[in-house]
Amino acid sequence: MAKNAEKEYHTYLKLEKGLSPNSVIAYEQDLDKLKTYCEQHGIDIVHATPDDLHRFVNEVLGSVDNTLSQARILTGIRSFYRFLVYHNYIEQDPSELIEMPKRDKHLPEVLTVEEIDRMTAAIDLSAPEGHRNRAIIEMLYGSGLRVSELTTLRLSRIYLNEGYMLIEGKGSKQRLVPISPVAIEWFGYWMEDRSHLDIKPDY
Repeated sequence: MAKNAEKEYHTYLKLEKGLSPNSVIAYEQDLDKLKTYCEQHGIDIVHATPDDLHRFVNEVLGSVDNTLSQARILTGIRSFYRFLVYHNYIEQDPSELIEMPKRDKHLPEVLTVEEIDRMTAAIDLSAPEGHRNRAIIEMLYGSGLRVSELTTLRLSRIYLNEGYMLIEGKGSKQRLVPISPVAIEWFGYWMEDRSHLDIKPDY
């Protein structure tokens, strides 16, 4: 029965799911890992139990360092057992309770204080945009703003006397963000320069 199921599964991937030849090969190669495990332990892959699959995950997938690779393999295995249920080879999917691995969370890389110092030191304050650039760096670094948030920030939403600004982030969600005294200082220098330039109001 297993041979027939695997052969029909190949046809299912190719014709019913319309996968490319490379995708079909990838699905079957991932399934081969489970097939090899089942053969080594005398398990009929078609009638593998949830416990069999949990042992496979712990013993075989545990040695796969990349969580994306683990997730891809499990996706292929789930596809196989959903196919078996749909085509009446089995009544219940033994893979439905297997949790997908959580993706590794990597902390974002941030600039060091020395790197920030070198960046600000490289700004030519004698240039027309010098004070503006320094204010940009101070507001980004000091307040943790996204670049997109700063570029869409209006003057009407900056409250220097109170020391905060109203930021509109993703999903149009608004939040109050404090402005550091250093950023306020450089922002003031830029506003003085700005008063001599032809700029649209509120920008």
